[in-house]
Amino acid sequence: MSYNDPYRPSGFGFLPIVTKNILIINVLFFLLTLVLQQTQHIDLTKYLGLHYFSAPDFRPHQFITYLFMHGGISHILFNMLGVYIFGQVLEQVWGPKRFLIFYILTGLGAALAQYGIIHFSIGSFVDQLEAVQNNLTLDTFVSLVNSDEFQMKLYQTDGDFGYMQNFNQIAKDNPSRALSLASQYLIDFKNSFLNSNVIIGASGSLFGLLGAFGMLFPNRLLYLYFFIPVKAKWLVIGYGALELFSGITNRAGDNVAHFAHLGGLFVGLILVLIWRRDRANFY
Repeated sequence: MSYNDPYRPSGFGFLPIVTKNILIINVLFFLLTLVLQQTQHIDLTKYLGLHYFSAPDFRPHQFITYLFMHGGISHILFNMLGVYIFGQVLEQVWGPKRFLIFYILTGLGAALAQYGIIHFSIGSFVDQLEAVQNNLTLDTFVSLVNSDEFQMKLYQTDGDFGYMQNFNQIAKDNPSRALSLASQYLIDFKNSFLNSNVIIGASGSLFGLLGAFGMLFPNRLLYLYFFIPVKAKWLVIGYGALELFSGITNRAGDNVAHFAHLGGLFVGLILVLIWRRDRANFY
């Protein structure tokens, strides 16, 4: 077969072991998330999604488990279709061990890239919040919570702050109690806000697979949206440029972790370049 021929993935029964198990585990995690949410009101994302490192809900295992969590049917279908298409080829080229290492490392690269974006976007606000906590007065508290930035961040959280309903009246009648309430509120708000930054999905690893496929088989034809033939190298460049543009413009309501995708793509390209240097063991 020529590398210019269209690429056609094999059936599920012929998938190599790691690719097949990645697909199975993702589907099982997705179904378990739905079942627990509907029957037990347990949000599995709270425990297995990747939280920001300073969030109360952060656990080290989330660097791995977040790769198997997805936010909806379209999310998991797109990612698993990509793993199905590219994973089987790359696993056959590298073998199961190297393929699994690649999949995990690109996922970690994606997570760290998104961590950097989260830190950049919330770091100054968290510093401001902690400064008010360390020198708390009713005036500094009221000034903070009435600011536009605080109100915008409050909208992103799902904390229960009902105990603050009568705060203004309490501040008039009992300033010391109001100060105590303000202190507790800032603690609860900060925890809720930090916990709201959660990364889920295999997209980072998928972009790593896409990048590797484009480097190894640059002229192999792929069908964009199933009917537009595009060479793999142009698909990689196009998707990379689109993700960079989307990440920089940061449109309102866009909850896609574009820089996680770019992080996975970058790590994937670097790994292929490193492994190519050792050609005796590359294939």
